[in-house]
Amino acid sequence: MSVPRRSPGRRAARRAAPLTGTPAAKTPPNQTRLGSRPLVAGAAPPTNAPAAPAPAGGSPNDAVLPPAPSAGPNESAAAAAAPSPFASAESAAIPFAGAVSVPHPLELAGLLHELSAQLLGASSVAEALDRLVCFATGAIPGVARCSVTLITDGEPLTRAVSGTAGQGLDDRQYAVGQGPGLDAARTRALVTAQDLAADARWPELADCARAEGVQSVAAIPLDAQRSSVGSLSLFVARPNGIEPELLLTAMALVSQAEVLLAELCRREALSDGATVDRAVGVIIAQRGCGVREAYDVLHETALHLGMDRRSVAERLLSAAAARNATPPRNPTRP
Repeated sequence: MSVPRRSPGRRAARRAAPLTGTPAAKTPPNQTRLGSRPLVAGAAPPTNAPAAPAPAGGSPNDAVLPPAPSAGPNESAAAAAAPSPFASAESAAIPFAGAVSVPHPLELAGLLHELSAQLLGASSVAEALDRLVCFATGAIPGVARCSVTLITDGEPLTRAVSGTAGQGLDDRQYAVGQGPGLDAARTRALVTAQDLAADARWPELADCARAEGVQSVAAIPLDAQRSSVGSLSLFVARPNGIEPELLLTAMALVSQAEVLLAELCRREALSDGATVDRAVGVIIAQRGCGVREAYDVLHETALHLGMDRRSVAERLLSAAAARNATPPRNPTRP
């Protein structure tokens, strides 16, 4: 028995039958539709939106979209007072108003390159700090003095200085325990004072600032060593002397110096280890003891003399080298 076949006319009629209703418009894959408005910013209006009538004398192709409703006076004032979403906290923290002048990128790149060459050529961190303050004093216009303050074991100490003005100001803030340099080192934040003699944060420094002829100060946090925190202070002899270009240049120099000082600290650590190891070898040869006992002897000697292990190791190596360089005496012949 054969299976009855459907008539081809019925299939054609089914394909040709009109659809009921209006098909939904397809949504582009990069849009999410809510009603008839796309949620993509800047997207074109939907095609089924009513078009505005064409202007008089023009063709239908000249039709334009209806203008957006104008904002009222209250809305305009609120929009003008609203903060920009692109404003950063760093730009808001810079204590300046109006347009900010920045150093030229080529000049700043040249300064960073020269600073890198000078600091990497230093033989120690102390020498690098001396080079840093001298470079900052000469490279930043208007700076009368530059100093680096490090706080180690709770005691502040000026490790490097360039310029004569302001030494009494550093000593005074160490005596009272507060000031721009100390606050920047402790809080790890930028500290500026456009008129130090009238600044209410440090009234103890007012008389000293007048006597030293220092009006403006900028203190920038500086990480020089792992065991200490510090800051770099710039002293200017005129009020309102901490200008945007000065501050931005100084911050760039300090950021570059931190990277270079970290590399110098790493080199010093490797050198210290090599010097101590050589001194331990001398102790082993002299006493015939083991490695651990030799390290203990070096450590106890450093504590007894109040010196660090590297200094004791260098003295021991110098004494051993001098003893080996002395020629043996010839025995006296009868």
